[in-house]
Amino acid sequence: MKLEKTAEAFVEELLGKMTLEEKIGQMNQASVSLVGGFDVPFEELLEMVTDGRVSQEKFEELMRTSERDYHEDDIRAGLVGSVMCQDPEKVNELQHIAVEETRLGIPLLIGLDVIHGFRTIYPIALAEAGTFDENLFERTARMATKESRAKGVNWHFAPMLDVARDARWGRVSEGPGEDPYLGSLFARAKVRGLQNDRSCTDNYVAACLKHYVAYGACEAGRDYNTTTMSPSILRNVYLPSFKAAVDEGAMTVMASFNDLNGVPCTVNQYTLRQILKGEYQFDGLVVSDANAIRECVIHGIAADNADAGRQAAIAGLDIDMGTDIYRNHLADSVREGLVDESVIDDAVRRILRVKKWLGLFEHPYVPEELMHRYDTLPAEHVELAREAAEKSIVLLKNDDHVLPLKKDTKIALVGALADMPEEVVGSWALSWQPEDCVSLKMGLENQKANFEYFRCAGPEGDYNEDEVAQAIAYGEVIVALVGETTAMSGEAASRADITIPGQQRRLLEALQASGKPVVVLLQNGRPLALDWEKEHCPTLVETWHLGIQMGNAVANVLFGEKVPEGKLSVTMPLMTGQCPVYYNHPNTGRPGTRGKFTSRYLDAGHEIAFVFGHGLSYTTFEYHDLQVKDCGDKFEVSVSLKNTGDCKATETVQMYLQDVTASLVRPVKELKGFQKVTLSAGQRTKVMLDLDKTQMGFYNNSEEYVREDGLFRIYVGGSSGDCLCEEITVQF
Repeated sequence: MKLEKTAEAFVEELLGKMTLEEKIGQMNQASVSLVGGFDVPFEELLEMVTDGRVSQEKFEELMRTSERDYHEDDIRAGLVGSVMCQDPEKVNELQHIAVEETRLGIPLLIGLDVIHGFRTIYPIALAEAGTFDENLFERTARMATKESRAKGVNWHFAPMLDVARDARWGRVSEGPGEDPYLGSLFARAKVRGLQNDRSCTDNYVAACLKHYVAYGACEAGRDYNTTTMSPSILRNVYLPSFKAAVDEGAMTVMASFNDLNGVPCTVNQYTLRQILKGEYQFDGLVVSDANAIRECVIHGIAADNADAGRQAAIAGLDIDMGTDIYRNHLADSVREGLVDESVIDDAVRRILRVKKWLGLFEHPYVPEELMHRYDTLPAEHVELAREAAEKSIVLLKNDDHVLPLKKDTKIALVGALADMPEEVVGSWALSWQPEDCVSLKMGLENQKANFEYFRCAGPEGDYNEDEVAQAIAYGEVIVALVGETTAMSGEAASRADITIPGQQRRLLEALQASGKPVVVLLQNGRPLALDWEKEHCPTLVETWHLGIQMGNAVANVLFGEKVPEGKLSVTMPLMTGQCPVYYNHPNTGRPGTRGKFTSRYLDAGHEIAFVFGHGLSYTTFEYHDLQVKDCGDKFEVSVSLKNTGDCKATETVQMYLQDVTASLVRPVKELKGFQKVTLSAGQRTKVMLDLDKTQMGFYNNSEEYVREDGLFRIYVGGSSGDCLCEEITVQF
């Protein structure tokens, strides 16, 4: 963040007028509570919604009927700097108190989790990342920004940038997958979409990068669990997306819950002060995750709340989300000499800068004409949600070329999820409306398809043999939608068994045994273990949780109105016991083969279900003539690509690198570039990719970025597992 000199002077002048208590008030994010029979902090209620303990209907009822405590008196006293809210009239009321009724008139930051859309919910990040479309990443973020600003939200707790290699972890759904290169491009694009349209204050918010850092490496894929890793793994895998987003100008960062090598990230001076604020020169603010300062006592690194608050402030945590620990204890720590007031000044200076950058001092209120702008969704927002959903769909298998279907095909639509529109949105979607959601059944109806619907079975509940028999008897083709409910992935939704839940595999077994063509669609928020499905299902499509236009998007792909182009942003295992599994793993001295004394399982072999970057089309693409040219500061990589099928389609050409011999064992492949190419049937083109030589190094365990001379392999292809290869010898 670079403020003009006049703005910096404004911040310094305001800081000089503040009492210690007013400064600490800016560091306090008040936790909005519901009172009257349901007295829980608002962020805890949101968690209860996302993990299924409270239904969306109950949440909406509580929002309508419960009295809420927004701590107005504390705001009036200058003891609150930010809150979570999405009611524009209430936002204006709270801002009026902060601006008009406090001594210094400092407006509030209004934050909310806006992970993959506000009113218009687009695909979960894990799905959207598989579009490999930076322009799309940016456009969907900008759409969410405009909708949320209309409701008074000026601070998004997004994007979520955790690299995730273990599908058992529920929060894999919220981030861009397992690859740090793709994750870094996703990070930059989301920051641009959230922050860069500063034509007026209605069009931008402060991004908040989360969860900093290494949360995605939680041991055993169990949420909130410990993380342990070498400096080289931290630097090469888990930090790059955060560094990229900071370089792009992200205004805020959220520290993660987890401990890293024994030190919770909430109080981690190494990650917050040394790396983020020092090495990366980040001058925005850092906020805790919900209740995280208090949890440092439970971790066992702090003796009590006061000690936890002292450690967090010294470490560089600027805002306490929801515990009141800073408010209750930090002033005493300063007076007792345990925390230098310069630490407080640094935190408050960062908070005021963000507020000034957001234009809140000049425009603290939501204009009346803006409040209801998106109560009816604009057609262009619905269209963008549908485009994002279509591009996110991954065709995993189409062995018998059943897809695309003809419009007059007699279809038996099967599966409980096909008629559950509320399940299309995925985890951490808070502001959607039921009337916006399109189920697959509704999508087929909109297409005027020739089908009948049979529930049969779902992720939960019974198995109906009669309906299964009726479906088999009815359809020329059976389309089965199976997978997870929204509550089965996301925060606090780790699973020890990631096979398709409930009676759904039994359903697929019966359908496949019928001998009729079966199209299996997967609706889920994480990679599922697909050993049986890969072996027995010739037609398999990953549709993820695609947002409000899911039904229309999937129907368009089924009938060939949209040719699938999505690629996997994560590896899909055959069995749960293979987790964690990821394509860019280091080699072992005994790489997995069919031989006994190799890195493999006795009961699973060394194969996985589907590799990172995999995704088929309704056409086929042929790669040949890979060439690499040394151009001084970069290598120019070219490959010939031909559409060898009979329809126009888009391919994502992927470039990978292997450093064959180095001072540290390096990954077998690392994504270093890609390009989306659209070709008509029979068309051929030459695809050019640049590999900058600065990309060819790595961080060692002394935390130094090094480039080492030697042999490298460059791979180019349609996935991480299907590539042409060229070897080069490099001297830097």
